[in-house]
Amino acid sequence: MKKHLCAAVLTAALVPALAACGSGTEDARDQAPSGSPTSGSPTTAEAALTVTDPWVKAAPSGMTAAFGTLVNEGTSDLTVASASTDVNEMTELHETVENEDGSMAMRPKEGGFVIPAGGSLTLQPGGDHLMLMGLTKPLEAGTTVTITLTLGDGTTTEVEATVKAFDGADEKYQSGGES
Repeated sequence: MKKHLCAAVLTAALVPALAACGSGTEDARDQAPSGSPTSGSPTTAEAALTVTDPWVKAAPSGMTAAFGTLVNEGTSDLTVASASTDVNEMTELHETVENEDGSMAMRPKEGGFVIPAGGSLTLQPGGDHLMLMGLTKPLEAGTTVTITLTLGDGTTTEVEATVKAFDGADEKYQSGGES
C-alpha cells in the first residue's frame, strides 16, 4: 500500500547495492515511509517534497542501496544534493547507465537528483538509487534505517526506510568493478 508523507516530511529511499539493483521478488510498495525534518519548521522545499515507499536492501556487510519515489508537489524544481546514514561510511547518489557493450553500470550522479516541479523521480533497482558503501553493521530485514537527505539549498530531512530482503541483478560499477 502506498502512503504519502505529510507535506513537512522529506523522505527518500536507500538503494540496494547495484548487485541488488535488478528485479526481485519483494514488492517495495508494501512498506510506508515515515520521517520528519531535522529543523524546526519546514522550508518551502520540504513542504513540496514527499517520498513514497522508502526501503533499503538487507545486507550483512559491504554495500547496499535505497529506493523509493521522490514527489515534488511544488512549483519549482528541487534537488537532492546528498544523503547520509549512521549505518555506513559513505553514501552516494547513483545512476545506472548502459555501456557501449550493452552491460549496465552504475556511477555517481553529477549534480544530484533533480525532481521537476509537479513531477517525481523513482529510485529503483536498475536505475537511480542511493548507494550505501562501507556498512558498519549488518542490515537485517524488518529493521529501519534513518537516511538524512540534504537538498540543494542546504536544508536536511530525516527519512525512515524499511530494510527488506531482495535478490537483485549483477550490474557493475562504471569502472568495471562488481557491485
